[in-house]
Amino acid sequence: MGIFKICAVALITAISAFVLKSQKSDLAPLCVAVGGIILALCAFDYLASGLEFIRDFSEQTNIDKSVIRIILKTIGIGYAVELTASSVKELGFESIADKLLLCGKLIIFVMSIPIFRSLFNVIVKLIGMV
Repeated sequence: MGIFKICAVALITAISAFVLKSQKSDLAPLCVAVGGIILALCAFDYLASGLEFIRDFSEQTNIDKSVIRIILKTIGIGYAVELTASSVKELGFESIADKLLLCGKLIIFVMSIPIFRSLFNVIVKLIGMV
């Protein structure tokens, strides 16, 4: 049922921004920004249950908490960069949005190196067992 609430907020925001764009074009970006914030707050309810599952899963499988932390940070960076780039692109600065996406991808790559190192160590241990 929560998805209907999120869709309703998005639809109301879009219609409001469309009406404001034709009447007072200065207020349309503000309306879109406020609608985006409301959508993010609605999504945080789902985020809490997802994080609870990940915590339980990592405890049951004995996965190192630093790996889980890196994965969550990487996902967060990806979402933040994508949201920001979309907003910047919407304002008409597509070249800045593209550069932001590139920087985000580079940061995600660098942050994922410890995970690759951990995976490599697991593979080496498995090969040593054979």
